[in-house]
Amino acid sequence: MTAFTKHPEDVIYGVKDGVATIRINRPQARNSLRYGTAAAIYDAALEASKDPSVRVVVLRGEGADFCAGADIKQYNSEASDQPQHLAQDRTYFHLPVLLHEMAPVTIAAVRGACAGAGFGWALGCDLRFADTRAAFNTAFLAVGAAGDMAGPWTLSRIVGAGRARDLYFFPRKFGAQEALDMGMVTRVFDEAAFETELDKLTTQLANSAPLALKALKANFLDAERMDMRAFSLAETERHAQIFPTRDRAEAFAAFAEKRPAKFEGR
Repeated sequence: MTAFTKHPEDVIYGVKDGVATIRINRPQARNSLRYGTAAAIYDAALEASKDPSVRVVVLRGEGADFCAGADIKQYNSEASDQPQHLAQDRTYFHLPVLLHEMAPVTIAAVRGACAGAGFGWALGCDLRFADTRAAFNTAFLAVGAAGDMAGPWTLSRIVGAGRARDLYFFPRKFGAQEALDMGMVTRVFDEAAFETELDKLTTQLANSAPLALKALKANFLDAERMDMRAFSLAETERHAQIFPTRDRAEAFAAFAEKRPAKFEGR
């Protein structure tokens, strides 16, 4: 655990069929954060990143909301903890980096409120799926903070630097359709269909060829930091490593025989 995991009960973590699910567990407070909540989420994400059986990580909130940001009332009541909190451990501030860079594909499953730190965590994931009730807000400047959780870095790359600046300098609530229109979320589902559609997509990813899925994630990370020639070399090398594997041969055979593939991870 990180040094300031004060409330481990604020997170529910489980793994099933290659999918790790991290649930923020403060539904009575719209999954807003008190001191220690973020550290507990970081611990769960770190565990998922180290588990070789995990191919997909889903970050979500318990109940009706994703994460409404900081619990301002709770923070005020625990104000004496703040210096110790910041001095002891800043690791959890890097949760978006962990979500962005870990080998499994990461998904933010956004229902209801997604603001502040929760907004930053969602942006750190590879994919963002929302239901029609989702409500987003950068929020920080409205409470006198510049922000954390790497939002300006991620959002600028997702929607463009100008729009990202506008959303951070002029915090406001915006809905799922606007988020979809700007490309911040990639899919929006009706509230009643959300769980079914989320399960279909995560199952599809988890059932993909594991070596290829991991390599594809690595390709996207390399694409962010390499010029085209260097990227092409890295991509080709991964392709060359995967082509002689049993899983690739099985995928080709399954495609030709019109049957589901059975992957072994080798």
